[in-house]
Order: sequence, then structure tokens, then C-alpha cells
Amino acid sequence: MTPFVLFLVRRLLFALLLVLVVSTGSMWLAHLAPGDYTTQLRGPGVSADTLARERERLGLDRPLSEQYGDWLVGLTRFDLGTSFRYSRPVTELVGERAANTAVLAGVALLIATGVGLPLGVIAGSSASGVVVSMIRGVSVFGMSLPPLVTSLLFALFAARTGWFPIGGMTSLRAVDPSLPARLVDIGWHLVLPALALALPVAATLERLLARSLRETLTEPFIMAALARGIPRRRVVWRHALRVAVRPVAGIYGVIVGSLLSGSFAVEIVTSWPGLGRLMFEALRSRDVQLVAGCAAIGSVFLAFGNLLSDLGLVAADPRLREE
Repeated sequence: MTPFVLFLVRRLLFALLLVLVVSTGSMWLAHLAPGDYTTQLRGPGVSADTLARERERLGLDRPLSEQYGDWLVGLTRFDLGTSFRYSRPVTELVGERAANTAVLAGVALLIATGVGLPLGVIAGSSASGVVVSMIRGVSVFGMSLPPLVTSLLFALFAARTGWFPIGGMTSLRAVDPSLPARLVDIGWHLVLPALALALPVAATLERLLARSLRETLTEPFIMAALARGIPRRRVVWRHALRVAVRPVAGIYGVIVGSLLSGSFAVEIVTSWPGLGRLMFEALRSRDVQLVAGCAAIGSVFLAFGNLLSDLGLVAADPRLREE
């Protein structure tokens, strides 16, 4: 077995362990909270016998160990159970919402990369200047604002100006539109949530690349290239950037995983129908199996991001490829 295959096997085992630990912890914490799914059904016209029959139908009257054991058996068949609230398989629900989260995170990553990396090159290749100072100031400000704050600010901006939708993924007035019109509608709703996620990431990428590039430009091989008369712009973009991008490659996969699994607050504020909003609804309704399913998919995203981070490091650093 080659070292690369061993590496992939280790990462796969780590991903399975991460999914098991995170989903199990979420399920048990949801059980530890007082009450259960039937608690919200209580009311003046609901008798205790009705609640007891509902708990029996859902299997909530059984010991927690038995419920957990059945859930583990289903997990081996990639069956995450059935949602109490939606009466649908959890796998279907999280699959639909995870796709929406992936769209949001993918667009945010494209924006963050397209903005953060070029600004990092500009700030890192110049020692001083008004433009560099402005980039640094904006980046520090962007890093200090979490996605929750930026999403709230963008929601206020949309409400005051009316230029963008306040929330949701599609317009209510859109009744069976054509595919191009539907894509335009989704894209218009996607602008503010994606920006709320992308701005802190873009600021992080800019700061990291700028610092790495400044350090790389002091390396002897860069100084030798400049001494031979090679234009500075060519040295920066064709030689120094290849070395400076290694720290970015090391955390890029982690950023991907965090965007996919960490859009919780943005989805709630902007009513984006993604995995984070589904998790919130599951927690609020005490839908235990749906909570565990959302946590499992979120941990899969994190494990996938860690794998991308390692592969990015290997691709950027020839020494790691040799090892």
C-alpha cells in the first residue's frame, strides 16, 4: 500500500470518527434537555393519553440507550432516521438543505478568493503607501466583524434601500418561472448572504498572504532574481507567490469546511434554506434525529475541508510530496 493510499485511509477513518463523535454528542445533548418533541404538542385540548400514545409512536418512551443503539444500526446503512417534525427521512432533508448550503458557501468562497488573494499580493509586495494602508485597515475591520454582524448589517441595508431581498432563496411572486429567470432570482437573493460569509474570509486571506509574501520577498533566491534585473512584478507573481501561497493552501481547506458547516447564523438571519437553518428548526422543535443528522453532515463538511487543506499543502510544497 502506497503512502498516499495510507494517508487517504487515515483521513477516512478520522472523518468517520469525527462524524460519529459529533452526531452522538449532539443527539445526547438534545436528549439531556428537559422535555422532548411532544412537549410542544401540549395544550388545552390535548390529553395526557394522547401525548403518551404519540411518545410511544415515535419511540420516545424507550430508554435512551435503546434509541441510540437503533440509530447507530441505521447509521451503518446510511439511514439517519425519520424527522419527527417533517415525517420525512432525515437523509433526504439534510441532502436538500446541504445542497443549498454548498451553493451559498461556494459563492462566498469564490468572492473571498477573488477579493482576498489579489489584495494580499498588492499589500504584501509593497512596503508602504496609501493603497496598502487602506487595504490593511479594511482587512482588520473585516476580520473583526463575525458573519452574524455582517448579515445583520446587510439585512438592515436591504430593508432600508430595497435594492436587495431581505431574506429567502426565491421570490414569493415567482410562480413557476423559466430556468434562466429562476437562476437570476436565486442569484439576486444570494448576493447579501454570500457577502456576509465572504468578507471575513477575504480579510483573513489577504492578511495571511500579505504577511507570507513580505517574508518571501526577503529570501535569498528572490533577492538574487531581483539583482539579475528581472522585473519586480514578474518576480512577485511568478516566483515569490508560489512560495508565499503555501500557508494559504494550508488553511484553505479548513476555510472550505468552516464555510460549509459554519453558515448557521447567516442562514438564520437571511432565511436562507440551508443546513444551518434546518439545524435551528430541529433544535427548537427537539427533533432529535434531525439534530443528529444535521450535525453528522456538518462534521462531514469539516472532515472534507481538513482533507482539502492537507492536499493543498502537498500540492504547494514539493518537500511534502517527497515525504
